[in-house]
Amino acid sequence: LRALAQPMRGFLRRRILWTSLLVAASLAVGSAFSLWVGASTRAAYLTGLLLFGVMVLLTAYNWFKKIPYLPLGRSEVWLEFHLYAGVFTGILFLMHVRGRWPTGWFEIVLTVLYTVVMVSGVVGIIISRGWPKRLTARGGEVPFERIPIVRRQLREQAEALALNSVAEAKSATIAEFYSRRLHPFFASPQNFLSHLVEVRLPLNSLLNDLNDLNRFLNESERKVAAQLVELVRQKDGLDYQHALQLTLRLWLFVHIPVTYSLMLWAVAHIVLVYGFSAGAR
Repeated sequence: LRALAQPMRGFLRRRILWTSLLVAASLAVGSAFSLWVGASTRAAYLTGLLLFGVMVLLTAYNWFKKIPYLPLGRSEVWLEFHLYAGVFTGILFLMHVRGRWPTGWFEIVLTVLYTVVMVSGVVGIIISRGWPKRLTARGGEVPFERIPIVRRQLREQAEALALNSVAEAKSATIAEFYSRRLHPFFASPQNFLSHLVEVRLPLNSLLNDLNDLNRFLNESERKVAAQLVELVRQKDGLDYQHALQLTLRLWLFVHIPVTYSLMLWAVAHIVLVYGFSAGAR
């Protein structure tokens, strides 16, 4: 219990520390913003430049992970900074736009990019914290690159059982059922959204159909059906692995490219702001 309590206390202390820093930074910026709110230019520059600076640090986190040999601190600390600083950018962004939806096309694109980055970041927090635990709870993790190989092996086993049952049982009942219901299931990943939200209705429906089929089978065919049930369960578990691991990979292909796009648009925004403030047309 002591060994369990110590990490929990450390976790709680870090959360309190980061939350306190977030609140303090938000109050400081909010106070300055309230003082300068009448001078719209000073308030906009304050929130805009601070927002851009924090975004640069957040973007740099991806590069820090690629150079672990530099003395930049623990990756865990940088990750926690990334999470809380991301929330801080939301506060800065709302102050910067003053809660109003932009009207110009350039500002609208900038706002949409920021929203996508923010939402994808929140989704990333949820799945990066929750998905690994779910994968472990379902019996460990199959390497993503091996999933197609294992899927093909399961399909070949199921097809062999269905075909052999015709000669052994002198009946095509199982083979026909396989062609109608099981072939699409074993041919490709199935029930992607159901696996993400932990809904087992598609699997239960398929197992119920297999159970109903038993009424029309003889003894030898029932043994084959029982083997098919086990293969169906294994394939469903493999699809579960595929859905969660694919989601973990895909969200980075959204979050990181859109982040770089946001940074480029933000740089262009700063150049335009200073250009127009200097009298450019």
